[in-house]
Amino acid sequence: MKAQAFREEGAMSPQPSVLVVGGTGRTGGRVVAQLLERGVAVRAIVRSAERLPEGTSGNPLLTVVEADLLAMPGEELQHHLDGCGIVISCLGHVISARGVFGPPRDLVVRAATRLCGAVEAMHPAAPVRFILMSSVSVNQPEHADTRRGALERACLSVLRGIVPPSKDNQRAADFLAREIGTTSPCVEWVVVRPDTLLEGHVSEYRVHDQLVNSLFAPGKSTRANVAHFMCELATGRETWDAWAGRMPVVVNATGAEG
Repeated sequence: MKAQAFREEGAMSPQPSVLVVGGTGRTGGRVVAQLLERGVAVRAIVRSAERLPEGTSGNPLLTVVEADLLAMPGEELQHHLDGCGIVISCLGHVISARGVFGPPRDLVVRAATRLCGAVEAMHPAAPVRFILMSSVSVNQPEHADTRRGALERACLSVLRGIVPPSKDNQRAADFLAREIGTTSPCVEWVVVRPDTLLEGHVSEYRVHDQLVNSLFAPGKSTRANVAHFMCELATGRETWDAWAGRMPVVVNATGAEG
């Protein structure tokens, strides 16, 4: 099993602009803050600027667009994508009865479809990197997750039938893998799959190309570590080349199996 270890690093040199959606969430907010700390220009599409991370307001590297991504006209979305070589989506469903079962039930896949479609319509000179935050509940295509047995797959199938966010995350990953693929001249992608999300600071963590833990004995992924890896993908050519077109699993080094 391929694994890549990371630890906290200092600020990096300036990088191309990054468009972030879902930047007011608990992981997305960390992505925004960490990118700014690295000296990266960030354009954040959010529904409420007041919910952005503390200390980011007024940063000259941050451009905030208050809008509903799903309702935004295509030309306007292309305008906000102009000049951004990287897109990071940390959109997800709020953990509440309304957030899980209310509309939009297809938030993640609709956002991914709209963003990639807008990029393709722009015909960029070089492929735009699209980084999607997902979950270990998402399967890779063609049963590529060899550790996941028939019982786990059956349980996840039932879960997707009764919990809309689970189905939404899988459809978004399937869209990138099957519709965009790995030969698109416009979009390259990585689907980041953390395990059980925890609060905390950046610490040592590992990135695997396969599942590390089972559904019934989950691992742990600190939100700050997940954000750090997504920032590494956005700012590091070597890291991107290692994981482009794949669905890496991010787990904390302490207590990780494999």
